[in-house]
Amino acid sequence: MLKPKKNFVITGFFAFYIDWIIKRHFYKVEYNTPKFNKEQSILLIANHFSWWDGFLLYYVNKLVFKKRFHVMVLEESMRKMGFLKYLGSFSVVKNSRQVLESLDYAAGLLGDPNNIVVIFPQGKLYSNFVDTLSFEKGILHIAAKAKANFQYIFAANFTENFEHKKPTAHIYLKALNVDEIKPDEIKEQYMRHYQTAKQQQTSIIV
Repeated sequence: MLKPKKNFVITGFFAFYIDWIIKRHFYKVEYNTPKFNKEQSILLIANHFSWWDGFLLYYVNKLVFKKRFHVMVLEESMRKMGFLKYLGSFSVVKNSRQVLESLDYAAGLLGDPNNIVVIFPQGKLYSNFVDTLSFEKGILHIAAKAKANFQYIFAANFTENFEHKKPTAHIYLKALNVDEIKPDEIKEQYMRHYQTAKQQQTSIIV
């Protein structure tokens, strides 16, 4: 398992770089600001549809939640893009003995109220307008292991160009307390949020 590394110079450079590439490649990023507990860590669950997902959520975290960013990514991706370890990435190797190590590490991060942990439960890329999202079992392990030291943030992400050459990223956020949802209800609750967000998104008229 590959873990994040601290280097304030490199991290600072890539934080600036992410701002720059997002502003260069997107017309704008639209998001709402949910009510959340600043004294608790965050387990952020999001759909996974593009190379941009982690960078967009890194950008939103910097503006909204302002916590130390962590995201679970495939180990092969971390090896290809070595700089990811300086942006809070930690690796997982699917269908291997190392999976539990990665899941336990994610749960451990949630013990610190200054942390946000991003998980893409689909495990691979899908269209951002699919009707149903598949959920890997790992998210249940993290939620159960971390117990009640965190809060959930659901993120439903979509992109549209409409009349602009560059796309706009639309990020719909919802906060839930741990006592509002049982681990085995996470998929159902997330899908309710995703479907509501999708309906809002497809109702936009320019």
